[in-house]
Amino acid sequence: MTDPTPEPIKLDCPTCGETILWNEDYPYRPFCSERCKMIDLGEWASEGHKIPGEPVILDDDDQPL
Repeated sequence: MTDPTPEPIKLDCPTCGETILWNEDYPYRPFCSERCKMIDLGEWASEGHKIPGEPVILDDDDQPL
């Protein structure tokens, strides 16, 4: 007896809120489209999205990882 195929996970696009399925029909997941993916990338690039915490200040001798 074979197990039935599990239903894909449903989630909302973080940019526009459209409900999508976590499967190959949505290659830009967790976004619904390339447009929403690029909007999110732009938010990170313009510092519209930030991870809270103290800024890291490197000395001249410090090497970034």
